[in-house]
Amino acid sequence: MEAFLASLPTILEGIMMAAFGASWPAQILKTIKVKNPAGKSFLFLYLIMTGYLCGIAGMILSKKFNLVLWIGCLDFAMVATDTVLSHYYAWKIRKAKKDL
Repeated sequence: MEAFLASLPTILEGIMMAAFGASWPAQILKTIKVKNPAGKSFLFLYLIMTGYLCGIAGMILSKKFNLVLWIGCLDFAMVATDTVLSHYYAWKIRKAKKDL
């Protein structure tokens, strides 16, 4: 029981990270389908990525190489993908308006 209680914070952190990351695949697919990032906050996306990077750096510095670290890396990669796609589609929209 003590071992379980000792690992409970890591388990709960992993569940939190997985829950946060669960929405990003749907968001990426929506961005690809709609091809219009209107209403999307780039500041929000960059703040989320900063938070994930800080969490990842904290785990690396404390030598916590566990599943939570890899979930954080996956979450960061998904947010970064959505951010890059959003910038790309915003650029295409600006370019199309400019070409008119």
